[in-house]
Amino acid sequence: MIGAFRNVEGSREAPVEDWPYEALVSTIERGTVGDWLPLIHAIERSPWGAVARRVEHYLSYSSPYGVGPLLGRTIVRARTVAEGRERELVAARVRELIERSGLTREEFAQAIGTSRSRLSTYASGKVVPAATLMVRMESVVGSSQSRLRA
Repeated sequence: MIGAFRNVEGSREAPVEDWPYEALVSTIERGTVGDWLPLIHAIERSPWGAVARRVEHYLSYSSPYGVGPLLGRTIVRARTVAEGRERELVAARVRELIERSGLTREEFAQAIGTSRSRLSTYASGKVVPAATLMVRMESVVGSSQSRLRA
């Protein structure tokens, strides 16, 4: 790690999320790979979080040779990975709702106002349904379970 932040109040031992913007800039501009790792790990943990946004802001007006492209690619990669995980979570939720409904896929698709093939794209994760459609799916499950109990 490089020494104390220049002209900045703060500690390198503090979480990166707590660093002042100037400390982040100082680390990017004057640091080495070991200094950039905490930034990279913070971006990977929270691709749309404060550190990623601040690095993104910095890169909007400066791109230091080497580390600029590295940090830019880190943000893109972290967001792509996170979106893939989120997409799979939504697909798993769709599959769970279909199963809990007790309906066939054809019946479930009709109940939510779509085709079986479109429902299949939601269940596979190829397409992410709108939030309103997820609410409709939840409603169909609630209705079908109420009918089963009656």
